[in-house]
Amino acid sequence: MKKKVTKIGVLTSGGDAPGMNACIRAVVRTGIYYGMDVYGIMRGYTGMVENDIFQMESRSVANIIQRGGTILKTSRCKDFFTSEGRKKAYDNLTKLGINGLVIIGGDGSFRGAQTFSNEYDIPCVGLPGTIDKDIAGTDFTIGFDTAVNTAVEAIDKIRDTADAHDRLFIIEVMGRDAGYIALHSGIATGAENILIPERKTDIEEVIKQLAEKERRHKLVNIIVVAEGDEFGGADEIAKIIKARLPMQDVRVCILGHIQRGGSPTCFDRLIASRMGYSAVECLMEGKFNVFVGMVNNRMYFTPLNEAVKKKQRISEEWMKIVRILAS
Repeated sequence: MKKKVTKIGVLTSGGDAPGMNACIRAVVRTGIYYGMDVYGIMRGYTGMVENDIFQMESRSVANIIQRGGTILKTSRCKDFFTSEGRKKAYDNLTKLGINGLVIIGGDGSFRGAQTFSNEYDIPCVGLPGTIDKDIAGTDFTIGFDTAVNTAVEAIDKIRDTADAHDRLFIIEVMGRDAGYIALHSGIATGAENILIPERKTDIEEVIKQLAEKERRHKLVNIIVVAEGDEFGGADEIAKIIKARLPMQDVRVCILGHIQRGGSPTCFDRLIASRMGYSAVECLMEGKFNVFVGMVNNRMYFTPLNEAVKKKQRISEEWMKIVRILAS
């Protein structure tokens, strides 16, 4: 796999994340700067299987750095999970002479890239495009900063109306398997409780705390819960609290896909640009089948086969901060 990469394909796969367009832009313009041909692959691995591939130029990525979503679209491709589907994808790439891939997505996208690269002779570089920030080997992922700021803005507004009516609001944020959005947005907005998939929820302790606050006439409370919490999200938590504390005025707000959209923050645009640039340099330098992350503000390279095995862990220090500041 030490052959020279001259034509690269770029795709976005899995859930969309703000900053993906900034990353596409960086890959395209860096590749062209170094004399490579760059091809856009539509709808993730689906475009590889269906040959929905087109050559990109510098102007193809003009005026997209500020846009959310992804101009290349994204999808989850069942055909790519089959050997027949991957063979079709390989044949389509070979016809165009594409001999390097940049995959912007999450751990599922990286698993697909690892399998594909193990079967065929096309090197892959993965870039972490996911709002969940659940990939080990990087301090931040493309889209997380924007998503958590969207959540913070919404929760701040909800606290205003909660205060006006002396209400308990249970706010559900995205995070099926990871609680980083809940953790960061909850701390940043002064939430009284933060419930995440990584920690077992002690519902009795939550009830106890709310009962004590009710006794002290502290009726304005915010609970931020990740959608993947073991109790099933905000609606289920609300049912339990209403049954145990009937005097509480409980409301539920599910933020949903608002967290995926919107113009990326400056931070997301910067790390997406750095990662896209670094991905092309990896292919040029023969650093194949790696995932490009950022640790302590430096680019950090993890082999794909390691990246798909590890999850970003939430430290005990974060949980201690939550307990102290919410008391």
